[in-house]
Amino acid sequence: MKINFLKKEKNFKKKNFTFNYNLCWQLFLAGALGLILLFFFFGYFLFRQINQELALSAVKENTETSKINQNRIEKTLNYFSAREEKSTEIINSPAPVVDPSL
Repeated sequence: MKINFLKKEKNFKKKNFTFNYNLCWQLFLAGALGLILLFFFFGYFLFRQINQELALSAVKENTETSKINQNRIEKTLNYFSAREEKSTEIINSPAPVVDPSL
């Protein structure tokens, strides 16, 4: 005769429990649709901001062009022409050290 008054249950799974896959897919699709709509709204918002910034920068460009000095442009052109002359002089000058590998 066996006494089984402290019987341990090994299976804790609920009986008649089924996972509702349809509900999970509906939640997933609703979340994906919400994210897509959020991204479209965010993209439109960024587009509006960038579009306004470009219009403002175009207006500011006209005022900045009058600030350019002819003197500064001439100095810059002289600098680059001097660099060009120096570069051609270096390229055309012979090498001071004879190459020993020849």
